[in-house]
Amino acid sequence: MPKKRKEYARAGVDIDLGNRLKLGLPTLLGRTKRKGVIGTVGGFGGLFALDTKKYRKPVLVSSVDGVGTKLKVAFAVNRHDTIGQDLVNHCVNDIIVIGAEPLFFLDYLGAGKLEEGVFTKIIEGFAKACAENHCALIGGETAQMPGFYSAGEYDVSGTIVGVVERSRILDGRRIKPGDILIGLGSSGLHTNGYSLARRVVFDVMKLKPGSRVAGLDCSIGDELLKVHRSYGPLTGGLLKRFNNNGSGIAIKGMAHITGGGFIDNLPRVMPKNCDAIIRKGSWEVPSIFDIIQREGRIVDAEMHQTFNMGIGMVLIVDTGQADALMRSIRARKHSAWVIGEIAKGAHEVHLK
Repeated sequence: MPKKRKEYARAGVDIDLGNRLKLGLPTLLGRTKRKGVIGTVGGFGGLFALDTKKYRKPVLVSSVDGVGTKLKVAFAVNRHDTIGQDLVNHCVNDIIVIGAEPLFFLDYLGAGKLEEGVFTKIIEGFAKACAENHCALIGGETAQMPGFYSAGEYDVSGTIVGVVERSRILDGRRIKPGDILIGLGSSGLHTNGYSLARRVVFDVMKLKPGSRVAGLDCSIGDELLKVHRSYGPLTGGLLKRFNNNGSGIAIKGMAHITGGGFIDNLPRVMPKNCDAIIRKGSWEVPSIFDIIQREGRIVDAEMHQTFNMGIGMVLIVDTGQADALMRSIRARKHSAWVIGEIAKGAHEVHLK
């Protein structure tokens, strides 16, 4: 039906272009293949066969998310190789806090007009992060919606599914006063707080994406596009060593420090009769946060409720095993600090 397709292309939707861009997907997705993936790319649904023999009572864990206004920075810099990684790693972190192993990921990409180079960079990012997290990329959706997005802009979202043994779910019920908080270093802002960060950097400071700022080792645009770190491989190894060895539960809970910072995310895993005490100054805060706070004249409380402040994940651990956990984390070349403790209280977070 060449005539109808030509008219559709004139309306802004080029089906043939979309099909050509998707020709390379089998090779990219093949790099992420893991046991359980069946079927081929391009069907109406992605297929994954769960190995039920591996679990006594398997529980599926799922999450869906986007990248938020970090996309605006990618548009401004015209760099799109990090966005796919951001999304996968964010979703992985959201389910590993429950103790889940990532199984597969599906993506959604919507744009007014498909740009071949941009599309390829985004999908390459998805595939790279999925491979690093041993998570299969089994499908997705690409939508062309002319007139819906501004020129050169797009949106992405992703859904991840993982699995955890029911008896090994980290639900925080074992957390008690005296437990230790271990903070894992972030790579920067990750994927939250960008509406405020962009206002300070581009509106208040009047910087351009290529501007250099004292204290940073790269341009401000590259700093804001640093990839959201995945803690999946690290925490998966820690759980196998410290929670499944018959000597008790060392890691009692984990919190992914995203939107809401410490203030809103730690209570999601804490019992109602516990408080979290965060010791400011106990870890190295990356310069980007100091710059945003100083130039934006933002108070400490708001900084710690908006940004991760250099801590992308918090482990709540048994005090008797905190030292061993710290040694193991640092042996894996991850930055980590003891940043506080759990106290008796009313389900609040206190900055000391």
